Amino acid sequence: MAHTRALAELERELARAELERKGGTLGAGAAVGVGAGVLALYGVGFALATLTAVLALVVDWWLALLIVFLVIAVLVAVLALAARELFRSAGPLKPDQAIEEARLTRQMLKENRAG
Repeated sequence: MAHTRALAELERELARAELERKGGTLGAGAAVGVGAGVLALYGVGFALATLTAVLALVVDWWLALLIVFLVIAVLVAVLALAARELFRSAGPLKPDQAIEEARLTRQMLKENRAG
């Protein structure tokens, strides 16, 4: 009986470690997503003010505004895609290794009782 409790405790610890690892990946994805949002806010203000002024020396103001906007939109899209990939790579928050280990342990215990 003590052996079974020890196995159950080890499986619980494996599940906890696996969920912590997956949670860290989700946290990294969230951080990159927030970074994309912050960059979008600061980028729009700063880039529109500086790049538009510089471009307006060469082209009309409306065209300068459009060019700067498109550059910022591309940067935001790239960061958003990176965040999405981090979220997807984390997979579902399910301790797959621990569940499989528990299944194998139950199977082994059943076989030992029957045999």
